[in-house]
This record gives sequence, C-alpha cells and structure tokens, in this order.
Amino acid sequence: MAQKAGVSIATVSRALNGSGYVSKEARERVMAAARALDYHMNVNARSLTSGKTYTIALVLPDVTNPFFPAVARGVEDYASDNGYCVMLCNTDGNSRKESDYLTMLRSRKVDGVIFAVSVPSKSRINTLLDDGIAVVLVDRDLGDSYDIVKTDNIAGAMLATNHLIGLGHTRIAFISGPAQLATSQERFRGYRDALMSKGIPFDDQLVAEGDFRMESGHEAMCQLMARFDYRAENGFTAVFAANDLMAVGAVTALEESGLRVPADVAVMGYDDINIASVMRPRLSTIAQPKYEMGWIAAETIIKRMSEPKESRMEEILQPMLIVRDSTVERRGALA
Repeated sequence: MAQKAGVSIATVSRALNGSGYVSKEARERVMAAARALDYHMNVNARSLTSGKTYTIALVLPDVTNPFFPAVARGVEDYASDNGYCVMLCNTDGNSRKESDYLTMLRSRKVDGVIFAVSVPSKSRINTLLDDGIAVVLVDRDLGDSYDIVKTDNIAGAMLATNHLIGLGHTRIAFISGPAQLATSQERFRGYRDALMSKGIPFDDQLVAEGDFRMESGHEAMCQLMARFDYRAENGFTAVFAANDLMAVGAVTALEESGLRVPADVAVMGYDDINIASVMRPRLSTIAQPKYEMGWIAAETIIKRMSEPKESRMEEILQPMLIVRDSTVERRGALA
C-alpha cells in the first residue's frame, strides 16, 4: 500500500490509525490506495494495540430539526476521512435520555463526545472528562472550561433585529428558545442590545418563550397575538424567532388569524435550514455555517485526543443575513 500511495510505511500507519501528523494530500493518497486494494482494517486488533475504539459519539437534542443533520454531515465526513466512526445519539431534549446515553457511552469507552446539550449540566461533561473522554460542545456554551464550536449568536441576533429596524419596524416581537440554554440567552441579548442601540425601548411583553420546535413557535405567536392587537399603536409589526422552525410556526399562526406575511407582520428566522428558501413566503433568516460547524467540531475533538493538555479550543464562526420575502420595508418608513 505504501508503494501504491507513494509514501512511507510509517505514513500509511499514521494515516490509517489517525495518529500523528499526516498532510491532507498524503492522507488522501493512502485512503485512495486502501480503497483500490480493497483494504479493510482489523478494528479489534487496532483497538487492542492503541487502547482506542476509534468511535466518536454525536449527542444531539433533536434530529428532526434540519439544523442538526447538517451539522452531523460535517462531523461524519471529517471523522470518516480520519479513520473514526460516528455514533449518533438523539436525546429528544429529554434530560433522563441524555443522562442514559452518557452512561452508555462511558461503558462503551468512546474516544470522544461531540455534544449539543439539552440540559446545561457541567457535572455531566466533567464525568466524561474524568473518564478520559474528549468532549467538544457544538452550538451550546457552558463556560470557559470546555472546547466549543459555535457561531456568534449575539452578532447574528443583532443582524436580524437591525434588519427589521432598518425596514422601519420599532415594535418587534421576539420568540426565544429555552431560557436555560446559553444559545437562547445570547440571541435574546443580541435582540435586546440592537433595540437599545437604536434608542428603541425594550418591552418584555413582546417576548414569548419557545423550545426551538415548530409547535412552540405557533404557540408563542398565539400568546403574542393575545397580548396585542397588531393594528393598535402598541402592537407589533415584526417578529424575530430564534430559529427557523419556530418562525415557520409563527407564520402559520399569523396566517390562521388572517394576517398576511409580510404585508401585516414581517417574520425573521435564524439558522437558514432548507425549508426557509422554499416555503411561501420565503423566510428571511440568519444563516449559520452548519456543515462547517460539524466539520470543525470533529477536527477539534480529534486534535484534543492527540493533544489532551492543549489549552481550551474555541472556534466562533460568523453568521450571515439572508433577506427573502418575509421581511419588507414598512410603508412610510424613512429611507
């Protein structure tokens, strides 16, 4: 195989075992040679030799949310290219299920866990770390002690809110995610800070809490409509939902009430999942680089496995404003 790949035997060993440095070009040549020769590694023997299982667990709160499968693709692609398999665990946002998964993963001695937590519990993360299992958080922040890959949620929420303000909206409702999650807190902060930076008073009655699912967006929108008559002076003319699924639920609730989007109420989402570009009206949103988040998370955890004493690794990616049909300039707004 070394001869076919044009590299040394040591390079072949490092590439196949995912240990030590191998350039991307050399790794690709080794993997191509392995496929051409129909080479299959004896995983059990490899694990006995190295003391590793070459397994990374990906623990997600909701695989029905299209945001997370996009992240999972990035994780799987990088892990596979580097000799690791990925075990997917879906918690459904259930604390007990999450705890049971972590117990199982410890018993199976996975090498690492990429984790989008449902419950902000440092003790659960620390238990994994104490067992020598590498951990990388993705799209969830639990403080300065843990490796993390995320986007700048505060900046993203400010982009969304400033876009609506720029269209002439000053009464902007906000549908948040679960209050205990840092992701939700950061997007709420970005929304509030954008209002205050433009001299627009913050009104807590314009905020309703969801759980990042479509149904909760519908329910939160109904709550907001029950509080305000959008035609009244204190009504809202725009809604910013902290993810796209809740924005879809909000649009449905508005249309069921006879309100038009965006003619009566503009709606803004967050994530840029696939449905955002094909629903009617097409949803304005904040795009997160989902695949890249997964890819970098897998890259980070494999690096952490080889460099356990390295200082905290943090990768903060930048979100991007995507303007579509669900937000338009208000009549009479200043240019």
